[in-house]
Amino acid sequence: MKDNLRTRRCAAALIKAGGVIGFRTDTFYGLGADPFNREALRSLLALKGREDGKPILVVISEREEAGRFVAHRTKLFDSLSARHWPGALTLVVAARSDVLPELTAGTGTIGLRLPDDEKVRALVRACGGALTATSANRAGEAPACSAEDVARTFPAGLALIVDGGAARTLEPSTVLDVRGEEARLIHKGAVSWRELRATMRNSE
Repeated sequence: MKDNLRTRRCAAALIKAGGVIGFRTDTFYGLGADPFNREALRSLLALKGREDGKPILVVISEREEAGRFVAHRTKLFDSLSARHWPGALTLVVAARSDVLPELTAGTGTIGLRLPDDEKVRALVRACGGALTATSANRAGEAPACSAEDVARTFPAGLALIVDGGAARTLEPSTVLDVRGEEARLIHKGAVSWRELRATMRNSE
């Protein structure tokens, strides 16, 4: 279904009922489920065939939503999120104790991103302010760049595929661990290490 107000309302109802949807993020397509619904997360993991030990990415609609997941806001988290959110920067933080282990994969950490796309944020907002956004592909396969890619990969199991058009970038988000006093680059992506270092220097 094309991304519009009616589709977002439909997606919200399906997410509330524990369903899993496909949707375009600010990078590639992702699989969305309620991050606070254990059965929905288990359905997502079964669908994706995800390997153990990898936390599930969560996208949020507003910066304030991060408080539902973050155990300790570090100086790095505050400075980088203030400068680069909304944006293609995933920040890995210590998760609150009540965050489900299906989401953290037992690591005690979680990756959060505030997407740089108002339509994506509107969908996430309609679905409760936070959605999982693990890439809409099976483990080891290339990321999905269109709704058609998602449909081919998952011919069954998704409650809905929200067609937001083609992916806006060929790069994934940059992933940065900001739990301590020094940031650790986990994955290079759309936000350059040079930009991030400049932000960190200016916040010292």
